[in-house]
This record gives sequence, C-alpha cells and structure tokens, in this order.
Amino acid sequence: MPYVVGLTGGIGSGKSAAAQVFAELGATVIDTDAIAHELTAPGGAAIEPIRAAFGQDCITDQGSLARPRMRELVFADAAKKRLLEAILHPLIRANSNALVQTARGPYVILMVPLLIESRDYRGRCQRILVVDCPEELQIERVIARSGISAEQVRAIMAAQATRAVRLAAADDVIDNSGHPAQLRRQVEALHQRYLQLAADG
Repeated sequence: MPYVVGLTGGIGSGKSAAAQVFAELGATVIDTDAIAHELTAPGGAAIEPIRAAFGQDCITDQGSLARPRMRELVFADAAKKRLLEAILHPLIRANSNALVQTARGPYVILMVPLLIESRDYRGRCQRILVVDCPEELQIERVIARSGISAEQVRAIMAAQATRAVRLAAADDVIDNSGHPAQLRRQVEALHQRYLQLAADG
C-alpha cells in the first residue's frame, strides 16, 4: 500500500496550486474533485442514478450534470444534498481507492476538499496536510476565479469545517497567504519529508 498524504483546505485556499507542485516533483496526485467531474460528465457512472433520483432537469442537453441547478437544490434542501452524496461518495471512494492501489509515484497526495469532515478518508491517510490562508483571502480568490458573490462563497465555507478545526487536525500546514514562490518552497520541503516517511514505511 503506498504512503498516502491527505491534502485538504477550505475553498480558495490553494489546494490545486499545492497539488500541482507535488505532481511536478513526482508524487502521484489523486484529486477527488476531478473524479467527481468524470463521474458527472456525459456517460459518467453517476449520470443515470442522478437522473433517476433528481429528474431530467438536473442533466444538461449534452448529458452532463447541470451544476448550477444542482447547486441550487442541494443548498436549499439538506435531504437532497444527502441524496446526491449517497450517489456520488461511494463511486468517488471506489475510484480513488483503485487509483491509490495502482499509484506509481514514491507517495500519494490524495486531494479531498472535505477530508476533515470524512472519517473514511482520514482513515486512509498516513498524514494530513492542510493548505491554509486567511478567510478574507479565500473569499477574494474564489470571487476572482468563479465570479460568484461573496455571500455564496461564505455559504460554501459555512458548509465546510472551520479553519480552526482543519488546523487542529493537520499534521502539516502550508501557509498560502503569500507569493506562489513561497508556496513552492514549502511544498519542496514537505516533498523531502514525505519521501523519507514513505521510504521508512
């Protein structure tokens, strides 16, 4: 079984930027968000169960998940959110498990936005790495990236573990409140540590 580091952080914290550097350094990066996108793309394994549970108006004409519509539904109704999760989460877990088993890198970075909230994923990681930055910076970044309102970003953040809870669960923390070069230096240092930990078994 490969050595697995769980990578997480709040929305807009810079998880993807950190993961990209780990990948450049040779780690195997498994992104559960990317898996979710594959599952909900045209022909994806989640499309027919979602159509059966939520109806045709949650599927686009191209056959993919209608994300804005689904976002509206699950934010307004906790039961619908649980139903969507009951469809997606087992599929994401199975896919990510298979990718971990076949990983070729010296260690695995398993990127899970809701890692802290999920005992299942925490149990699969030897170490937890949190990418952190101030909440106002998270909001600025998401608005710039996605064009959604500050209120929508805060609603997403409210559904995630708090910054304090994430930091309390972390074995390692990357401070991503500065320049990309600072992020890279921190990732490079952690890469050396993880190579050693993986070698030590």
